[in-house]
Amino acid sequence: MVFMKTETSRREALALAGIAGLAALLAPRMSFADAAMVDAEIKKLYGDKKFDSGKIKLDVPEIAENGLVVPITVDVESPMTDADYVKAVHVFADGNPLPGIVSYKFTPACGKASASTRMRLAQTQNIICIAEMSDGKLYSTKSSVKVTIGGCGG
Repeated sequence: MVFMKTETSRREALALAGIAGLAALLAPRMSFADAAMVDAEIKKLYGDKKFDSGKIKLDVPEIAENGLVVPITVDVESPMTDADYVKAVHVFADGNPLPGIVSYKFTPACGKASASTRMRLAQTQNIICIAEMSDGKLYSTKSSVKVTIGGCGG
């Protein structure tokens, strides 16, 4: 016959309480990204390079009634030839737990620099999209999405 230990020692209880307390202390600091975290992620990728506007069409709803399934479509204007194409597109959100939402890699064989997905947004926030071209130029655009709760504001 096998018996399982169901009692918790005082040391185990104190250790669990300490871990729970530490998690409660750190959770608010780790909860959401902000504009500074997004800027730090972008700086990690591209340093101090300048961003131009234009070429990117970022299609996100202005108001999302359900933050769990927010559609996003990114189209980048490019001939997609061997000499001139979109290398990568990165999407960031400044109010989610992690700033990076999605990254796409493209080649001339793609024919078109376009992608769609659905993302989860924790709260009303800005969506930042960056396109990296084959010649090293960078383009950026930003759009704000208001996340409502049950369509009642938020």
